[in-house]
Amino acid sequence: MLPILKSVSKLSSLHRCLHHCFSSATTSLQKDADFTSLFNSCVNINATKKLHALLIVFGKSQNVVLSTKLINLYVTLGDISLSRSTFNHIHKKNIFSWNSIIAAYVRFGKYNEAMNYVNELFSMCSGNLRPDFYTFPPILKACVHLVDGKKVHCCVFKMGFENDVFVAASLIHLYSRFGVLNVAHKVFVDMPVKDVGSWNAMISGFCQNGNAAGALGVLNSMKVEGVKMDTVTVSSILPVCAQSDDIVNGVLIHLHVLKHGLDADVFVSNALINMYSKFGRLQDAQRVFDDMEVRDLVSWNSIIAAYEQNNDPNNALRFFKGMQLVGIRPDLLTVVSLTSIFGQLSDQRISRSIHGFVIRREWLEKDVVIGNALVNMYAKLGDMNCAHTVFDQLPRKDTISWNTLITGYAQNGLASEAIDAYNMMEECINIIPNQGTWVSIIPAYSHVGALQQGMKIHGRLIKNSLYLDVFVATCLIDMYGKCGRLEDALSLFYEIPQETSVTWNAIISSLGIHGHGEKALQLFKDMLAERVKADHITFVSLLSACSHSGLIDEGQKCFDIMQKEYGIKPSLKHYGCMVDLLGRAGFLEKAYELVSSMPMQPDASIWGALLSACRIHGNSELATLALDRLLEVDSKNVGYYVLLSNIYANTGKWEGVVKVRSLARDRGLRKTPGWSSVVVGSKAEVFYTGNQTHPKYTDIYKELKVLSAKMKSLGYVPDYSFVLQDVEEDEKEQILNSHSERLAIAFGIISTPPRSSIRIFKNLRVCGDCHNATKYISKITEREIVVRDSNRFHHFKDGICSCGDYW
Repeated sequence: MLPILKSVSKLSSLHRCLHHCFSSATTSLQKDADFTSLFNSCVNINATKKLHALLIVFGKSQNVVLSTKLINLYVTLGDISLSRSTFNHIHKKNIFSWNSIIAAYVRFGKYNEAMNYVNELFSMCSGNLRPDFYTFPPILKACVHLVDGKKVHCCVFKMGFENDVFVAASLIHLYSRFGVLNVAHKVFVDMPVKDVGSWNAMISGFCQNGNAAGALGVLNSMKVEGVKMDTVTVSSILPVCAQSDDIVNGVLIHLHVLKHGLDADVFVSNALINMYSKFGRLQDAQRVFDDMEVRDLVSWNSIIAAYEQNNDPNNALRFFKGMQLVGIRPDLLTVVSLTSIFGQLSDQRISRSIHGFVIRREWLEKDVVIGNALVNMYAKLGDMNCAHTVFDQLPRKDTISWNTLITGYAQNGLASEAIDAYNMMEECINIIPNQGTWVSIIPAYSHVGALQQGMKIHGRLIKNSLYLDVFVATCLIDMYGKCGRLEDALSLFYEIPQETSVTWNAIISSLGIHGHGEKALQLFKDMLAERVKADHITFVSLLSACSHSGLIDEGQKCFDIMQKEYGIKPSLKHYGCMVDLLGRAGFLEKAYELVSSMPMQPDASIWGALLSACRIHGNSELATLALDRLLEVDSKNVGYYVLLSNIYANTGKWEGVVKVRSLARDRGLRKTPGWSSVVVGSKAEVFYTGNQTHPKYTDIYKELKVLSAKMKSLGYVPDYSFVLQDVEEDEKEQILNSHSERLAIAFGIISTPPRSSIRIFKNLRVCGDCHNATKYISKITEREIVVRDSNRFHHFKDGICSCGDYW
């Protein structure tokens, strides 16, 4: 009250500076009604203080009606302390003043203070001072613990307010907030009369808890009861339609919006834009945006995010520029979308400018979300050094921050760095891994073949049942498949829900890389029998499986039905699989014809598949043409030069070898060294071709010499065509024996018990001679030897490989 008392002591100066609306009225202020009109004129704190002073001067400060209005006015203007001071100076408080002060603290989010007033009110309830139905809605909102809410619910029941629509709706909100939907729904069902707010509360409760089916069920009941949706209903239910993949209901709601003129509401239009963008219907989203008479910042953010999330960065950027032209200033959400846009555009310069924009506004210190977005942007640009620098500079890191960094490393082929980041995350006390963490780290384990670590994660997930999550389970299936444990992948697949194509795609892909093309096709039929809709990824997996197994006719059939029956237009990945399928089988001309007839520009993967096929079948003429096209789209990939060099070497064209190698050297490109790893115990040993530095070097080469003699006695003849150097024959045999996979196999044999299986991971394609030699070794040692090269898996057992010598 100190500011008020100072105002009273200087009453003469106060009257001189009163607003003109006050000065004309002061002489006639006698009745309460005379003061009421002055409340509407108070647009700031100073004017309100002057009105407060007048109330004191005219002896109206103890009028409970006027003082309650003053409490509410101070709250509206954002000063809770003056509201509290005014309330405390009322001698005879009624329930309206108590309701006002409780609602004031709730409005400011000061729930503990609000509950203190609630307890004080309940302790002195008597006579005329008794809670009414206006008391309970703010009280229920102030409950920060479910047990407090249940106590208030008991009071509601005792006082007979359970049938009031406002109180019941507040109870629904309370129980929904704590996830107790069964109680919330019982309160809703027991209501004798329901208004649209009650229906909205129940729909919102289901939405809030991710129960799309429940929300749509309440909506249908609402329609049956003849209750019309309002703007709140529409804004709540539209996201649910996207979540449940229900475009039909979404369009019907849009028709209702147009029919009843609800599209004039900016919140409804924003919700429609978001819904259509989730379905990828950008034309409909833009039509809603174009028809809006009034657009706010959320509208612009929604349409920008719609194009950004549907991989159309150019249009997203166009709308951002339009937003600037109309004078709308970007906020954090705008910038989050921009970071993704510039990441998609691969524009390093503009990306750094948006980083500078964030730094100048000190947004990194204010919100971790923008920091996470910058880390993700640099990761998409492939600049993990900058991504890690931004990550280190974040003043606060949450689980998403770590997930973003781990994902960035994994998606840029830096699996070891991703694993290191995950290990550091585990050391943070306050960071708890979630679904996103597992989806990020498990693929990294898959990449390096870290089966033991992946199995530990699986065991951890079994304890909290997260392994049943469709995305986590899919990663686990992929991990087991890529680590050579196909039986475990299949076992997990049949254990988890199979309602979406995601898990089916993973197991079909796993069967494909293990050479089980026919099983992959059978699983596709099972998928259709279960009425699971195939998508474009399904057909990538199927075509790849057919390619690995040489199923030409089946692959062509899949390619045809994908377009004719499913309406899926082939992407570069589908064409890449088909070129690989035809080329690997020796139909090089057909493969080239397919490339020439493509409706889009072939990328490096297409020409690379054709070049690889030319290497297998020794077609140097077509290989040269393919390399020329490759250099136009990706001149810095040394692997393509190596392929052509190998083709020349296989055909004895050493001049061509020298020419290609010189071209690569002149461009500063270096050949990726071949390596193979083998896990012994819990440690992975890595061997490079020609490695003579390993501590067990002597034992390894001694074992190889013994194996070589036994292999020759069984009919093995070294294939020197895989020695891509112009040297003498004795040197060629020595070179073959020093290939990385042979070193890894020999080390595995001398370091593990007899007849135990050996698992090898190789970064390049296994050479034909090593493939043949490994078949002999598996027979001699009576071991299963599993080799994962850059293309697929090879299971060697009893002198036979699962690939059937087709890879």
